[in-house]
Amino acid sequence: MSIAEATQSIKNRRSIRKYKPDPVPDEVIRDIVDCARLAPTARNVQPWVIGVIRDQKLRSAIADLAEYGKFIRHAPVCFTVFVKEDEKYFMEDGCAATMNIILAAAAHGVGTCWVAGHKKDYVSVIRDLLSVPMGYTLLSLISAGYADQTPDPQKKSLDEIVFFDRYE
Repeated sequence: MSIAEATQSIKNRRSIRKYKPDPVPDEVIRDIVDCARLAPTARNVQPWVIGVIRDQKLRSAIADLAEYGKFIRHAPVCFTVFVKEDEKYFMEDGCAATMNIILAAAAHGVGTCWVAGHKKDYVSVIRDLLSVPMGYTLLSLISAGYADQTPDPQKKSLDEIVFFDRYE
């Protein structure tokens, strides 16, 4: 992939909430999770465990719990990022792993949507539902599948969000 193709993949990425029922192949899922595994992490702690939820009943249960993630039930896959909550930089590390999942999926033509986990009421319930050990907290849920929509949200222009050296 060229630099232009890589940056175009990032620029074209959109949050997808409607999915085709087509399954995501195992080799694609494994490559996405491998990219998450390689995310940058403070002091190389790698404080995460990544779940790949393909079971329809589990995805439906997660969708019922996640106030803004009802569409998870219709996604062929839901990735979960759990982090060790006693690690100083768990938030930064877990967000890096989450973004690697989202960007790797986009490179494979798989749409995603990041659903909040951290500080939500359902964190411990989902942890228990998925049998994740105590000491880990849910940072993010990422629905994934082949897009059945083409959202086109308006984004701020580069000039609206950037400053060089000092904000003026």
